[in-house]
Amino acid sequence: MVDRPEISNSEWQVMNVIWQHQPVTAGKVIKELSPSQSWTAATIRTFLHRLVKKGALTYKKDGNRYLYRAAITRAATIKRASRSFLSSVFGGESAPLLTHFVKSSSLTAEQIQELRQLLEEKESQ
Repeated sequence: MVDRPEISNSEWQVMNVIWQHQPVTAGKVIKELSPSQSWTAATIRTFLHRLVKKGALTYKKDGNRYLYRAAITRAATIKRASRSFLSSVFGGESAPLLTHFVKSSSLTAEQIQELRQLLEEKESQ
């Protein structure tokens, strides 16, 4: 896997299809995204090309089509995007981010308990 390139919001949509269905053809990506996006097939192919150039995707020729695979993991990509968001929006500080999400989210009792447990584990480290 390559170092984690930055990907745009639109490229996230494409990568989610790749991570879910890999190896996958451009046709499958187009079919998956068409109902929810207003992109043309050419636009989606452009995203695939950009992701290959960035090193986020690899491909293998299979007859007259290409099979795409992720060259980066979803977890690593989420980690990088999270760090970037934390840095740009919250000045790198985690506590204000967590406070914002807790205050602005509706959480179930189970989710609240999970958060308590995580905080207790963090406190004991």
